[in-house]
Amino acid sequence: QFEQSENTGTLFRTRISPSKTEEKQGGISDGHGEKYSKNGDRKETSVQSLQTGTYWLTRIVLLRSVAFIYLVAFSVAYNQNKQLIGENGLMPSKSYLNSVKRYVGGKIGMAAFAYTPSILWLLDWSDMDANLDGIALVGMALSMFVLLTGMANMVIMVTLWVLYHSLVNVGQLCFISGWESQLLETGFLAIFLCPLWTLSKVPRRCSPSLISIWTFRWLIVRIMLGAGLIKIRGDKCWRELTCMDYHYETQPVPNPMSYYMHHSPWWFHRFETLSNHLIELVFPFFTFLGRRMCMFNGVMQILFQVVLIVSGNLSFLNWLTIVPSLACFDDASLGFLFGSRARKEVLEIQHEAAAGHTPKPTKGMLTRRVVNISLGILIGCLSFPVVMNLLSSKQVMNTSFDPLRIVNTYGAFGSITKERTEVIFQGTLSQDPKDPEAVWEEYQFRCKPGDVYRRPCLISPYHYRLDWLMWFAAFQTYEQSEWVIHIAGRLLANDSTLLSLLDQNPFQGREAPRWVRGEHFRYKFSQPGSASAAQGKWWLRKRIGAYFPPLNLEGLRGYFQSRNWPHPHTHPKRT
Repeated sequence: QFEQSENTGTLFRTRISPSKTEEKQGGISDGHGEKYSKNGDRKETSVQSLQTGTYWLTRIVLLRSVAFIYLVAFSVAYNQNKQLIGENGLMPSKSYLNSVKRYVGGKIGMAAFAYTPSILWLLDWSDMDANLDGIALVGMALSMFVLLTGMANMVIMVTLWVLYHSLVNVGQLCFISGWESQLLETGFLAIFLCPLWTLSKVPRRCSPSLISIWTFRWLIVRIMLGAGLIKIRGDKCWRELTCMDYHYETQPVPNPMSYYMHHSPWWFHRFETLSNHLIELVFPFFTFLGRRMCMFNGVMQILFQVVLIVSGNLSFLNWLTIVPSLACFDDASLGFLFGSRARKEVLEIQHEAAAGHTPKPTKGMLTRRVVNISLGILIGCLSFPVVMNLLSSKQVMNTSFDPLRIVNTYGAFGSITKERTEVIFQGTLSQDPKDPEAVWEEYQFRCKPGDVYRRPCLISPYHYRLDWLMWFAAFQTYEQSEWVIHIAGRLLANDSTLLSLLDQNPFQGREAPRWVRGEHFRYKFSQPGSASAAQGKWWLRKRIGAYFPPLNLEGLRGYFQSRNWPHPHTHPKRT
């Protein structure tokens, strides 16, 4: 039978008499999945499909995903910042802040904050290591809370965003990668998913804004188009479908699967390259073609990132790129990820909305609508130069057009190196570095190729920043990457701060080396089934020449002084 709702004037079907099954269970149904006992008490909700077009569960998935990436990023910072940008780091943040301070007139004011937005300006610089650790630990704690509970508010998400901003903006060369800006943009968008103060998985008075969901979708569209267009406009091997012949071997930090992927048949590499173009240049437009096509794009983007995660160590970049893809899915499509309790709560909200029983708008709810509209306008305005960059034949990638990195350009592997080269540090105890009998022993980094017998590492989403920088250094000369000489000086001093970033110090517990040099090698994967592979070699290498000549501490004194680097002191058994 049909009845007319007094509130909405719409028709809906209700069952007047209970079925035999309901009588046996001792209750009746109200037609919306709610069961009532004979005395009128509500019983458990039966399993029903969630309706499309709402994003309560999507918000939980997005917040937990962003929190996971923040947790990884702050963990990397906690374990490596002291060695890289700490008091005795390779590129001390205190020195950088002092140089910025001098540049803006010698005062810590708005000009300093505008040039380098960071809360470190407000902290005591007498112990910068403690400041860096404190920021990282607070970030880890907050992100862990959101990850475990699925609850967040704007205060927590703003705090995470400000803390990571504070590290990125003083990180200098160590924080130049595109994923830093991508995390800051993603983290900024996540702020507007949350209520201001309330901590609840499903805050009924703060429904997920469709504008907020679309800002995430717009982000994944820009990421993919930026990556695809920079490839087509960049290296001709992308147009010739040959780039994947080289990528796995020459990428910054290969993993074990990279070895096997590199030796795939030629036709498979062509298929990979063509699929890459399809996913990055065509599928993003599906986002605007309705729910099903948007979901299809989301699925393809996630699968694409999973393949990249499996085949290489690209830090948390691919994990982070999955996050905005999740906004392509609504509650109906993500319900399988949740238990009956969460689904029941969302079902109740959907039924109340369908019946017109939505909460009466409060001043706070109306303010939130204004904030959401303002967010859409802000992202739209900041997107204008980004879109112009995408359309430009002189496209640049991984660039920010605003100091807060709210809307950025992205891209990766616009050009592919055809040969892999590595800088290998070697030290000797010999008095004379030119002595043919001198024994040179190699330092091993944690993840970058060195020892040809060592299996490539598997670390994603974690990241070793120094290993990544060494990949770039191999393309340049030591004059272009002076920090390499800074490393050499630290190795000559057996400096424990720097050595903690390395995997193996050949002078562990011994006298410090008298000389350190840099050797340049060309690396290639060994061929499966070959004699080299049978011997356990993952790599084959051939010396190109010297990267930098043998150096000793005394010879580096003037070099260090001219660059205001503290001259390292020898600690014979310091490790």
